Amino acid sequence: MKLTFHGAARTTTGSMYLLEACNKRILFECGFFQGKRKESMDRNRQFPFTPSEIDIMLLSHAHIDHSGNIPNLVRQGFEGPIFCNHATRDLAVLMLEDSAHIQESDCAFINRRNEKLGKKVPPAEPLYTRLDAQRAAQQFMSIAYDRSFDLAEGITVTLCDAGHILGSSEIVFDLRENGRHVRLVFSGDLGRGNNSILRDPTPFEDAEILILESTYGGRLHEPQDEANTRLGAIINQTLERGGKVIIPAFSVGRTQQLIHSLHDLTEQGILPRIPVFVDSPLSINATEVFRLHPECFNQATYEQLRHQENPFALKTLTYVRSSEESKRLNDRHDSCIIVAASGMCEAGRIRHHLRNNIGDPRNTVLMVGFCAPNTLGRAIYDRRPTVNIFGEEQDVRAHIETIDAFSAHADRNELLGLVKQSTGPFRKIILTHGQEDQSEALTIPLREMHPQSQVVIPNLHDKMDL
Repeated sequence: MKLTFHGAARTTTGSMYLLEACNKRILFECGFFQGKRKESMDRNRQFPFTPSEIDIMLLSHAHIDHSGNIPNLVRQGFEGPIFCNHATRDLAVLMLEDSAHIQESDCAFINRRNEKLGKKVPPAEPLYTRLDAQRAAQQFMSIAYDRSFDLAEGITVTLCDAGHILGSSEIVFDLRENGRHVRLVFSGDLGRGNNSILRDPTPFEDAEILILESTYGGRLHEPQDEANTRLGAIINQTLERGGKVIIPAFSVGRTQQLIHSLHDLTEQGILPRIPVFVDSPLSINATEVFRLHPECFNQATYEQLRHQENPFALKTLTYVRSSEESKRLNDRHDSCIIVAASGMCEAGRIRHHLRNNIGDPRNTVLMVGFCAPNTLGRAIYDRRPTVNIFGEEQDVRAHIETIDAFSAHADRNELLGLVKQSTGPFRKIILTHGQEDQSEALTIPLREMHPQSQVVIPNLHDKMDL
């Protein structure tokens, strides 16, 4: 039994792990690496293994840093099944086709601009097309939470609720080979608990080897109950300046939570009935998927739906589907809120809105989630005086605000709290999906909590015996 860390090792993006056991090669996660453009394209185009030799794939949740390279995997020869939760399948199919569409659109935009400028450069090409995404969708097979199933002879898998986004899962492997039984638990991305929409993460049971995310392993979030208060204050301050609020947000999870919060703030009279635009066809479709999966909701949200109250409704909300409608938002001079993907500002319509609004001191760019190093989102988060958007330097004159209480990731104390609720023996705890300083910060309390455990942080492409 061997495990190789082909992504999210000492970084937060490009999640990808290869398990070799019981004569099977099992890939779990196949995400986009996001960072410096050339490095990202090179790493995403070239797999460190032969895709056609992978037998089976599992996916913890639909976010692009975990799922985004699946169509490329299929394009390069992977023909096996892709197992995930029901809601994850529905979201991932939407997200991957949207990702392909964004790549095709962005490449077309860049090629038109280069031609107009007379640049003699090779044409930009997408990593994969919508046809590749549609082919990949045919290989998804969905599984309910807490229903163990035999992946192959000697390999049983159970998906448990991770509380991160709709359908997010912890993946529990029970491996039996050569008289040995090993329980390997992969946390996936873990939610904070006490979420306004989703259930709490499931504690791990009898974990012998635990692969634990560490995105915020050395940090504490703002209290969740202060998130709406700060959101209302930031929006009202922007309205007083006559500006717009631009919010980069992941289409799945963060956008729905923001709509839920804006709905509550408006109903409570904290916010006026200001126009709100969700400029993302994916967000629109993803919000409909949310309504189709009440089994993922906590009791309060489930009861809201039972009584026909839509927690994702807002009377001043407009969903923007077409690119023509999106472009018309740039002609508006009145105050409004624009929520658009992607959260790290690396693709999609948000880059156009930032290019058109980041130079106006009346406006606010509100960052509500994690941004990996070397992304446009991180440059804005760090309040750099200029940022590069579509190859052009833009002066940052808009107000930059951050609210990390909306984070869908557990922080240091929440991660430790979940491990404390869980059962071992925890022979080995492996920290992934975190910048090196965040993973390192989590090793100390984990070693104190479980002195018998080997706590390790793998390097990229490290291979480990189980």
